[in-house]
Amino acid sequence: MKYKSIFIVLSSALLLCGCGAKKKAVQPVEPEPVVPTWHTCLIQGAQATVLTDEDKLSSAVTMQTVLDSMIVISVTPMFGMEMMRVEATPTEIIAIDKLHGRYARGTFADLNKQLTPSLNWDILQQICTAELPTGDKKARLVYTFGKKQIELILDYPPRKIDVPVKMTNQRLTKYTEIDVSKFL
Repeated sequence: MKYKSIFIVLSSALLLCGCGAKKKAVQPVEPEPVVPTWHTCLIQGAQATVLTDEDKLSSAVTMQTVLDSMIVISVTPMFGMEMMRVEATPTEIIAIDKLHGRYARGTFADLNKQLTPSLNWDILQQICTAELPTGDKKARLVYTFGKKQIELILDYPPRKIDVPVKMTNQRLTKYTEIDVSKFL
């Protein structure tokens, strides 16, 4: 009841102020950056679809994030078996192709030599925590990697905030390192 009264008073005040208002020049206001109120974020069972000129691939994806520290993306297309993994920190990205026994390691600057538009830590963290301006249900991103156009569509399930996440680095000794430009 208390909230209903407050709502009625505020609504009335806005209507009364608006009725006598004359057009005034409005200065655009820059939105302040949103500061996350969480420390860890876990999104399990997101559906990722990658479209290229030749292929359409869909897979379940798990994204684990420790705020401003580390991101682990696990791609599990069949039977819950991890086929690809991406481990990222603000300074380094490692992409591991477990199916073909190879990996690529680089910085965001290395990746952005091949990728348009560029990707940075903040954008990757927004993608992996469903905090893109498009909302927390679905995202559609289009990139060009070398000469190949890639469209990524993510359908997000509800995210879990401040829950324990496993952030173990993958041992790379059993994989062959390749150049970032040859990963896709």
